Amino acid sequence: MTAPARLASIHAEAFDRPGETPWSEAAFADLLAQTGVFAVEASDGFILMRTVADEAEILTLAVRPAARRGGQGARLVGEGVLAAAARGAGRVFLEVAEDNAAARALYARAGFAEAGRRPGYYAAADGGRRDALLLALNLTARLP
Repeated sequence: MTAPARLASIHAEAFDRPGETPWSEAAFADLLAQTGVFAVEASDGFILMRTVADEAEILTLAVRPAARRGGQGARLVGEGVLAAAARGAGRVFLEVAEDNAAARALYARAGFAEAGRRPGYYAAADGGRRDALLLALNLTARLP
């Protein structure tokens, strides 16, 4: 069983820059209690996803800073997508900050493509707003 305290601890390390707000243990407990929400965990990270009908959403992906650039994020995305497909998802969605080049590259390598934009979705450290890109991965197109 996934421990909300562990997820909150990793999330706090991964989202400790100005303008980023880590999620609390209570927030993770509430999410994990919802139907269709699941986590795929690794030693220094996790991906939290939700499936509804034939769609899935990546709620958050967190890897401890010391463990980044070692492929753990890509493995978590891959395992999360497979788990969502096993739960019946045909498409996976997520939002990513337009200026988050590392995350955008990770998702592009996994096959995600831009499907929309949410203007001013994220608060910026300077008090401004940043757009979110809505990314999608069509799982049925990937099947042989």
